[in-house]
Amino acid sequence: MNREDCFNPEFEMMSRPEIEKLQLERLQKTVKHCMNSPFYKKRFDEIGLKPEDIKTLDDIRRIPFTTKQDLRDTYPFGIASVGLDKCVRLHSSSGTTGNPTVILHTQRDIDQWANAVARCLHMVGLRPTDVFQNTSGYGMFTGGLGFQYGAERLGMLTVPAAAGNTLRQIKFIKDFGTTAIHAMPSYAPRLREVMDQLGIDPRKDTKLTTFIIGAEPHSEAQRKRIEEMMGVKAYNSFGMSEMCGPGVAFECKEQNGMHIWEDYYIVEIVNPETLEPVPDGEIGELILTSINREAMPLLRYRTRDLTRIIPGKCACGREHKRLDRMKGRSDDMIILRGVNIFPIQIEKILMHFDELSSDYLITLTEASQDEMTVEVELNDAKFTDDYQHLANLTKTITRQLKDEILITPIVKLVSKNTLPRTEGKAVRVKDLRTHYK
Repeated sequence: MNREDCFNPEFEMMSRPEIEKLQLERLQKTVKHCMNSPFYKKRFDEIGLKPEDIKTLDDIRRIPFTTKQDLRDTYPFGIASVGLDKCVRLHSSSGTTGNPTVILHTQRDIDQWANAVARCLHMVGLRPTDVFQNTSGYGMFTGGLGFQYGAERLGMLTVPAAAGNTLRQIKFIKDFGTTAIHAMPSYAPRLREVMDQLGIDPRKDTKLTTFIIGAEPHSEAQRKRIEEMMGVKAYNSFGMSEMCGPGVAFECKEQNGMHIWEDYYIVEIVNPETLEPVPDGEIGELILTSINREAMPLLRYRTRDLTRIIPGKCACGREHKRLDRMKGRSDDMIILRGVNIFPIQIEKILMHFDELSSDYLITLTEASQDEMTVEVELNDAKFTDDYQHLANLTKTITRQLKDEILITPIVKLVSKNTLPRTEGKAVRVKDLRTHYK
């Protein structure tokens, strides 16, 4: 790895000892700063923990976890470590299940956030000569402004297209010479579908080379399908508003795990039941501590995302740890007849069949026993009338799903454009069981 391969070579080229030395310095500084937060001051006093007790990185385990419920209970500003007069921005969740979670930012936080996203985009080969189109929602959702500021910091011409209006998205791609696009994985097939209707081949008729995908779990097969249908390289990204937004972790050109920027975060993987640490390589819940924020740093935040640290060094040369793609969320896990199932397991199987599109819906119902129905759209209308082929295909999919999830689902192959569409994150699971409400 050369310096020109890095946007922030001072931090990206750090060795493990250098990373850990910086992490301890920033952790100790952050913990002291958090004593300005009424929430953290009270929590530390309750257990008799003082900032000076954090002497090593292992001492982070002495700090209690922070949860999403803590953010809701202290709504709106109870976890802030600075006064509102020092803040220039807030973002929040929708609050559909209670108080929204609010995250505050100082100007320094915004600047550091822009640097982190620019670092990510530079790492996958984007440069000031690229044209970057952002199909994320703007406003309170961090995906819009986060990628906007990062792309601008890198020096690219940016197209703040926002979400939806696929015809306009395609017009912008063609007219502005868009080379890179940020989109949810479930939106890429919709883009290609409308391009086909317009007679546009993205490989021949556009300048697209790079897709940045994230915000919803997706399988490796889904990523490969996006690359093939759009003629691009698709890079996985991870972010969350509680940690600032996008830019927390990102794939490099090796596409073998997402480097988490350890000069910004301390990462732990724990067993979601026992909350004890698990070894590198083992799947568990992702715990993050922000160590480069002013307004509202969070200590040992339970993300509920399930992943693992990929052991070993990355071929790109960066020594920042790598997170595997998100398997799902501990609170999104389906429990069916005592079996734990994640939607990503089902997607992984479905994506292996060329006859199927990327759109599917899992419905859970109750009768004499709980049942799972998997509806998936066919990729082409020509398959619709080939009843024998459909029957054989249904049997094959059912058998492979049973082998993967240990439950026999009801598989229904439906015509293209049958399932509902959303402009935001795709709805993959509909649970109609009353005893799980």
